[in-house]
Amino acid sequence: MKTSLFIIIVLISGAFAGFIHGTVNFAIVEPYLDQAIGIENQNLFDSGEEEDTPDFWIEYEGYRAWQKSGQILAGVILGTSVGALFGIVFALSRNSLPGSNDIKKALVLAGVMWITLYIIPFLKYPANPPTVGDGETVVLRAILYLSFIAISGFGAVAFYKISKKLQNKKKLVSLVGYAVFISTVFFVMPDNPDEITAPMNLVNEFRLMSVLGVTSFWVSVGLILGLFWNKFESQKETTPHYN
Repeated sequence: MKTSLFIIIVLISGAFAGFIHGTVNFAIVEPYLDQAIGIENQNLFDSGEEEDTPDFWIEYEGYRAWQKSGQILAGVILGTSVGALFGIVFALSRNSLPGSNDIKKALVLAGVMWITLYIIPFLKYPANPPTVGDGETVVLRAILYLSFIAISGFGAVAFYKISKKLQNKKKLVSLVGYAVFISTVFFVMPDNPDEITAPMNLVNEFRLMSVLGVTSFWVSVGLILGLFWNKFESQKETTPHYN
């Protein structure tokens, strides 16, 4: 595949998947954000840090309208960048991925990256709504979460490299090795330092919706890139050549 065509389909796939992710988030995550921020605002009123005045609500509504209006655009931008990474990994690992066609191969890779880059880090540091978390620990929490993603991702790549050197049933050793490695990291990494004070039903429902939102991205990017790749590779193979 030509480099220019590769770049185009990778960026389009990521952008479309990001659009879907942003739309899903807007539909199913935003209502829980509104509830969580409502609790946070009430806490500010109770503590005296803010006053329940018309000016406060005018400023708040304007800020939230700005946030919501940028939700889908942010999804497209993030989706394009993550989609670029996904496309590069797919191009490098395509021949070794299981599946009878590029769509299945892309979905397999999307599933692997969904697990290693999202689900495993999420189990250690699950998403929380705005009302959960101390503002003074936000940097620490971000460092812990991003560190876990990096460790899980690079660990998966390392054990994938090991599996390529093994044959047949011995490849299972690398999978077990990664499981042991990431389990050790899971228990060694420090826990989230913040205590959850919000209602647990709100927190759990927010986390579930967050998982569904991110999952929609990985399913979409795998499916869309796989469809594009399958289409253009098929055209390449069926295009007649004349001497």
